[in-house]
Amino acid sequence: MANVGGRTRPCNTTEARKRLLIAEEFLEVADLVVDERDEDASPVYASAAASLAVLAGIAASDAACCAALQERSRSQNHHEAEALLAQIEPDGRRAAKDLKDLLNLKDKAQYGFLPVSQRELTALMRKARQLVDFADEILRR
Repeated sequence: MANVGGRTRPCNTTEARKRLLIAEEFLEVADLVVDERDEDASPVYASAAASLAVLAGIAASDAACCAALQERSRSQNHHEAEALLAQIEPDGRRAAKDLKDLLNLKDKAQYGFLPVSQRELTALMRKARQLVDFADEILRR
């Protein structure tokens, strides 16, 4: 596949499997944080879970790109990975949208100046799960 702009790095199926495992681990820990959170818990819990969901989505994106395109983004701007994901058929465009949605809340989740709402956290967790499932599906082909 052709590079659609931005910096990329070659990768293979072995690296894709490693990145998918990392994505699954981030998502598992995010689920634990969400499950352990009670109504009186600090908003930091939501930010921590949201941050882990974003990291899961980024790792899943890398996994899908490595498996399907044999390259992944290595730009400091994670949004550049969206263009690579969009190349994957089928459903790459949907995956790219999910990654974009995750990345749009990355700073809010990771730097915590504004609290992550329950609604935002639910959406982030769902989008991260969709990206992990997408990468898993690509690897199973």
